[in-house]
Amino acid sequence: MAEVSYVGASRVFAGSPPVRAVDQLDLDVADGEFLVLVG
Repeated sequence: MAEVSYVGASRVFAGSPPVRAVDQLDLDVADGEFLVLVG
């Protein structure tokens, strides 16, 4: 079917100071796996 990979993913929200919500995320979701991210 499919595979999902994130390598070095980051998310920073602007502000004073900036808010780093995700920093250098490495994630692999293989075919047949089920993943839910809640945040």
